[in-house]
Amino acid sequence: MTDTTVFEARSILTMNPSQPRATHVAVRDGRILAVGSAQDVNAWGPSKLNRQFAQQVLLPGLVEGHSHLMAGTLWRYVYCGYFDATDPSGRVWPGLKTLDAVVAALAKAANDSTEGMDPSAKGPGQPIVGWGFDPIYFGQQRCSRADLDRVSVTRAVGVLHASGHILNVNTAALQAGGFWRTGIDHPAFPVGSDGLPTGELKGPEAMMPMLDHVGLSRSFLSGDETGIRDFARLCVRAGVTTATDLAATLGDAEVATLLRLSSEDSYPVRIVPLLRMIGMKPADVIARALALKSQSTERLRLGHVKVVADGSIQGFSARLRWPGYFNGQPNGLWYTAPEAMREAFTLGLQAGVLIHTHTNGDEATELVLDCMQQALAVHPRADHRYTLQHCQLADEAQYRRIKALGLCVNLFANHHFYWGDQHFKVTVGPERARRMNACRTALDTGVPMAIHSDAPITPLGPLFTAWCAVHRLTASGRVLGEQQCITVPEALRAITLGAAYTLCLDGEIGSIECGKRADFCVLDDDPTALPSSALKDMRPWGTVQGGRVFQA
Repeated sequence: MTDTTVFEARSILTMNPSQPRATHVAVRDGRILAVGSAQDVNAWGPSKLNRQFAQQVLLPGLVEGHSHLMAGTLWRYVYCGYFDATDPSGRVWPGLKTLDAVVAALAKAANDSTEGMDPSAKGPGQPIVGWGFDPIYFGQQRCSRADLDRVSVTRAVGVLHASGHILNVNTAALQAGGFWRTGIDHPAFPVGSDGLPTGELKGPEAMMPMLDHVGLSRSFLSGDETGIRDFARLCVRAGVTTATDLAATLGDAEVATLLRLSSEDSYPVRIVPLLRMIGMKPADVIARALALKSQSTERLRLGHVKVVADGSIQGFSARLRWPGYFNGQPNGLWYTAPEAMREAFTLGLQAGVLIHTHTNGDEATELVLDCMQQALAVHPRADHRYTLQHCQLADEAQYRRIKALGLCVNLFANHHFYWGDQHFKVTVGPERARRMNACRTALDTGVPMAIHSDAPITPLGPLFTAWCAVHRLTASGRVLGEQQCITVPEALRAITLGAAYTLCLDGEIGSIECGKRADFCVLDDDPTALPSSALKDMRPWGTVQGGRVFQA
């Protein structure tokens, strides 16, 4: 008989309504054999008792339904974010509160040949790279090529915005990329009074030709071995046992690296990468997804697709319906043409390929709903689980359409804290800010819902995300739409079964019950027994993934 291990805990929150609480869980071959009391699980025969969690609490392994492997990779570059952040080793990096502080941090890296650049090409003359930057915190001040020229006039300098949708570069980078010229007439390339690009590049059309010149190619960010390992370290510290890479290029070399690393006994996370449809025809992306699906393993789930409709709200590149941006900024950018979106949905439904679609603005959400309605008319499919990612500004009428079309939503609850004040005052104004990431509306309408961090856009940490959805507090302490707050049990479900459902994995993970994967988040306290305010400060002890124990 195969060995069976019984884990004893002070309490086990199962997320299984048939048995919400337990004290023991039996694990065999990486799966849950039984859950209940000691008597219940011992009825299955001889076992080894593991009491290392006897004074702790087990939850289902947390599921991060929208993150990116570059949350691990980016830490080798210069952190330029406004808020303090913690790297994979546990070191806290202080936030940079002014543009001058960002420039100073990049200039320091320019004088240090061991950081701030592609690690495969260190040395004098290599690019200087920063990430996590967001000038919206600096009022009306934007970053220009002249600011980054203060870092270097000979080396390319690139600073990726926190949203991942905007890149600022210096003059040397513009020259290297062939954009140091007049006559550019495109909203993705703002130009100054001199007719030359300001150095702010908006969206993939402008950013992609430049990424290689500043050492930020997407294939490197998603396929670097060190970054993939560092991402796993972040996951264990956050209690995450399943995480997405929600916009992967998934070239053959990247897939080979992911297959190799995820197959190691010491790799602690199940990775679900979604192939992004940028620079690919819909038919090609669906065919590629089907080919990738055949390579899936237990800890690497391939075969899904990500479509991007628009940009970011705080970067003013999201598509908003009338009356547009609160501060009068022009409307944002379309990343995918309606015809391509319709074709991708239609072919995906026909082939049984799961598609998640990024929509930030409500105009983008409306377009996706229109395209989905047309695609379903051609190829009806029950229980397709197509999911709107972010879906930040959807109103009640749109939620009713979402429900009618059988879509799910994965809402960006962390936005309330990190950008809520800016949304209230600058981007969309008080009324629309109060309805952003409308978790209560989603649940009341019957729309399957998850919540997420979009790491590295905000730090990976589902318990913090749960706190954001429960309290909707901004960084200044404003409650942003009290009517949209949800309860702690509802938030915990959103970061376990809710997220698993959007990935078509709820039959395997998301709850602790017989037959599912033995994936647990280990906590020192019971999040349902503490004040809800404690959620944001809970630090998981570690995880159990497939029956293997990993301490943070």
